[in-house]
Amino acid sequence: MGNITRRDLLKILSNSLLALSGLLGLRGLFRFLSYQTEEAPPVEFDLGKASDYPIGSSVVRPDIPAVVLHTEKGFTALSLVCTHLGCTVDENASGFSCPCHSSRFDENGHVMRGPADKALSHLSVEQTRDGGLVLHVEES
Repeated sequence: MGNITRRDLLKILSNSLLALSGLLGLRGLFRFLSYQTEEAPPVEFDLGKASDYPIGSSVVRPDIPAVVLHTEKGFTALSLVCTHLGCTVDENASGFSCPCHSSRFDENGHVMRGPADKALSHLSVEQTRDGGLVLHVEES
């Protein structure tokens, strides 16, 4: 095994580079196949007892994010996710405002000032037989 010709050296180098690129490709494939996806967010939230929400109340639930409203007509909820780019809106004296791009919504979720062009989403609230409330979030 004395002399290695230029042809043999180039063959060894090209095979080594080919093997290295194959191993790197397999590593990427393994990382892709072993990716752990996140759990889907919940679509139902237990709001507690209906008696905790007096008529005329407006309770912000930042964990959802939503505001639960109790009127003479019953219970309803508004999503606090801005329809412009999905930021969480803040409650203020005249309704709701988006801290990201200054969209404004009235207390019923209607757009007062853009850039948002759609009202806040209405969410359904169900009253259970035992007097509890369950909020249902639509999957998007």
